[in-house]
Amino acid sequence: MHDLAVIVVSTDQAHWLRRCLPTIRERAGGVRLDLVVVDNGGDDAAGLVEREFPGARAIRCENRGFAHANNVALRTCDARHVLLLNPDTELLEGTLADLVAELDGRPDVGVIGVRQVAADGSVYPSMRGFPTVGRVLGDALGLERVPNRPPWLGEREVRLERYEAEFDGDWTIGSFMLVRGDALASAGLLDERFFIYSEETDLCLRIKEAGWEIRHLPTMTIVHHAGKGGVRPKMVAQDAYARRQYAHKHFTRPRRAAYLGAVFARHALRALAPGGNEGSGARRSAARSAIRTLLRRDEPPFGPPPETAVAPLARR
Repeated sequence: MHDLAVIVVSTDQAHWLRRCLPTIRERAGGVRLDLVVVDNGGDDAAGLVEREFPGARAIRCENRGFAHANNVALRTCDARHVLLLNPDTELLEGTLADLVAELDGRPDVGVIGVRQVAADGSVYPSMRGFPTVGRVLGDALGLERVPNRPPWLGEREVRLERYEAEFDGDWTIGSFMLVRGDALASAGLLDERFFIYSEETDLCLRIKEAGWEIRHLPTMTIVHHAGKGGVRPKMVAQDAYARRQYAHKHFTRPRRAAYLGAVFARHALRALAPGGNEGSGARRSAARSAIRTLLRRDEPPFGPPPETAVAPLARR
């Protein structure tokens, strides 16, 4: 059995793999590692892995979303813990062996996130609070960065100094998510009804409901090349659609209505925001796409989801 399976899903991102995969090997620290790349795109990332990265496994599958691709890999893994990792990342400091040892030393922790920085070295907020009406409205009104604002007025943890130490959170973004195998077994695989976005929120919620903690550790630092594609209306609309899915799955009808009303208000404010700034036109267009999706005037950006979630993970 491996200590750690690292799963990298590449959707037309083969060019990032040449930067990402070597750092995984360099930062392994002697851990027994199973490195798996899932290629669900059209740029033959699997072929690149097979040619240039001996020892890594390549899996090809159709593109049925981020959750589906990770689940395809998870069913092939035999490891104590699993790391879900974006291809647009690079491991900078610390080792995977030390991180696994930290997880082993915290038997109540089910998920770990680490310190993430942008390409310019600035800390990237990666820990979040579960979605609520107050947090969405706080984000919509620009209150998340107000000094000493209460945690229910913003979803992201934007107090950047906190990322230099260990702390608890509700969920961490899927660009780097280290999951204890036993926690995954108790919560089940990712829900494939989420094509992309909210699947990691849903997974962390289920893991917490199963009795595990979610923790940030500064043991490792990675570069995450987030936002590289700019504002894309299709992806903003997908985020809105995924939030609607999450609300229908987890909220009562009154809470769901209030939450989706807050999401609508956030995008409405962005759609009406004055222009003049670079990218403001794209943001308004993206907000309008999100509103049409929320109102069911547009079809889901990546098509209708499957009718059911997936079966629990069978532990070997």
